[in-house]
Amino acid sequence: MKSLLTISLALITTITFAQYQYDASAENPYGKANPEAPEQIKDYQAMIGSCNCKSTTRKQDGNWNEPEDIIWKWKYIMNGNAVQDETLKPDGSHSGSIRQFVSDSSRWYVHWYSSKTPSTTFPVWEGNKKDDKIVLYKEQAAQNGTEGYFRLTFYDMSKTGYKWVGEWTDKEEKIIYPTWKINCIRQKM
Repeated sequence: MKSLLTISLALITTITFAQYQYDASAENPYGKANPEAPEQIKDYQAMIGSCNCKSTTRKQDGNWNEPEDIIWKWKYIMNGNAVQDETLKPDGSHSGSIRQFVSDSSRWYVHWYSSKTPSTTFPVWEGNKKDDKIVLYKEQAAQNGTEGYFRLTFYDMSKTGYKWVGEWTDKEEKIIYPTWKINCIRQKM
């Protein structure tokens, strides 16, 4: 009876480990990309880990606020089939996203949430990696009612860090107005 229990526990442990072998662990604190996931799961690979960042937003008068220090953390979740990020801000607030690549549409879908603005439905951006940038869009009219997008772009992605910009654009992307910029440098791991 004891050997049957031992075999059963070993089998359960093996099955459980296989189900979650790409999740965050002591050995891989930010998880790993699941090799069975779509290859696009590696689009965010340069960001996985933790970075010290400078974040600045535009004031109503068009000038820029002083940059604030934030920490931006990234990890693989859902057994390496999705990506989650979280920002930690000096005022104690947090925000983050769940990022899933949907093969049927060949697009990333990014669901954003924030401790400052809890919501029953999350805003969603969608897009893809184009060349060396990840570009995501959400429909959003300008303050004057002009139809357009709020576009998010990750660029200059490398092992040492990355940059991010949030911009309002018109539908043709001829008018581009940056409203938020973040520059990140990777923490030592």
